[in-house]
Amino acid sequence: MAATTAQSMGMLPSGMEICTTAPDIFYLPELVFGGLVWILVASTHISPVNPLGWVMFVSVFCFVMTFLWMVMFAAGCHKSSPGWAAADFVYHGLAVIFYLSAGVELAYITLLRKSALPIGFQFYQIDIAAVVFAFATTLLYFIHAILSAIRWKHF
Repeated sequence: MAATTAQSMGMLPSGMEICTTAPDIFYLPELVFGGLVWILVASTHISPVNPLGWVMFVSVFCFVMTFLWMVMFAAGCHKSSPGWAAADFVYHGLAVIFYLSAGVELAYITLLRKSALPIGFQFYQIDIAAVVFAFATTLLYFIHAILSAIRWKHF
């Protein structure tokens, strides 16, 4: 068991191994939670149209990039190279920064929306759910980034 763990930390998985090894096991939860942020933010109505533009950009960009990254890892495009391990860490670190900033902006806009509660209570609840999922997605990307850094160090 210890040899398998040490071996998986020194190489990048491909194929279905991405569903069983850390940190790659986080791809699917990142996609699910990020997709929920995207759907929840898209389903609300904001009177000034653009304040959630950054949140939508982050959720769509990270969803698409994470999906492409997962497909490339599953296809074995990385050839278990240390450069790909570094790129994995950099991408997930960048996703953490993006999602943290988007979550903070979304929480701020949700607090501003609280003043119009009797009129838009349903949208307020959707915004709260989006904030929770944005910070949960940030946590998932953060854990993935830390585990990717550990794997990169072991190359």
